Amino acid sequence: MTVFKKAMITGVSGSGGSYLAEYIVKYHPDVEVHGISRWHSTSSEKNLEKVIEKITMHECDLKDFGSIIAVMKNVKPDVIFHLAAYANVRASFTTPCAVMENNIMGTINLLEAIRLEKMKPRFKLCSTPEVYGQPDKKDIPITEECPIRPLNPYAVSKTTQDLLGEVYHKSYGMDIVRTRMFTYINPRRKDLFATAFAMQIAKIELGMQEKLVHGNLDSTRTIIDVRDAMNAYWLAAERGKSGEVYNIGGMKTIKVGEFLDLLKAKAKCTIQTEQDIRLLRPTDVTLQIPNVEKFKRDTGWEPVYSFEESVDYLLEHCRREAAREKAISEISI
Repeated sequence: MTVFKKAMITGVSGSGGSYLAEYIVKYHPDVEVHGISRWHSTSSEKNLEKVIEKITMHECDLKDFGSIIAVMKNVKPDVIFHLAAYANVRASFTTPCAVMENNIMGTINLLEAIRLEKMKPRFKLCSTPEVYGQPDKKDIPITEECPIRPLNPYAVSKTTQDLLGEVYHKSYGMDIVRTRMFTYINPRRKDLFATAFAMQIAKIELGMQEKLVHGNLDSTRTIIDVRDAMNAYWLAAERGKSGEVYNIGGMKTIKVGEFLDLLKAKAKCTIQTEQDIRLLRPTDVTLQIPNVEKFKRDTGWEPVYSFEESVDYLLEHCRREAAREKAISEISI
């Protein structure tokens, strides 16, 4: 088991990165946490409000090679969690070039900086099950050997990131572990279906919105709590085998429509719903059920939070955010 002293999180101001920063600060207080965030990021202050005084922030755009070199020389991290990415699947159909440039060039710039500076950190590359595309039923549950068949521009960019990790490990001996994190309940990512639904319900409860709008409800997902996901990221870095790729996911499998019904049952008022065709994707991945036995075997990871706890955690967060948004709007009137 590896012991880390300095951790670097790319995309620290994003939803996943901020939760990971909170996890490390809480459960590994002896680890010095550094975060990379772009100067024009708009989410850093809010997402990091709980830990901003306990981490060191570095202004850096991963598309700017010089700024990466400067940060790496300054920090010299012994573990890097690479989370930075444009991660909205539906939006990637609208801005595919931006997604490709950001996700691919940012990753290769970071890997090249590490290689050229002859640094030897453990590199934890965060990938996605979107790389598998729409798997054949014979491949369910999905193992790490499932064929790679990306179906959207975001998935193509993440597949490239994923494969770059494999190439740099095999070609240069870099200490890289890749993970493919399946659906997780992330209250800070409003574009994810679970958070989008919960946020709309919270606003309807406060009279801020009349109807809940949704896209495709027929997709099936296996869901994990964000807190369990962050623990998994840490264990992947700490105990994962160099060069390996791991699926990570929860124990609860549910259709998107069933998840919506569950939230509606927990709502404090009647919720009317309506499909918005603008939320539909040109191609959709409708079946994501992981096999996580390899990850459990190599790291000893087990989820802690129940599905019910995760749903309540999500709703509580969204109700607080909706109440805050309403209070601000009333003050500004």
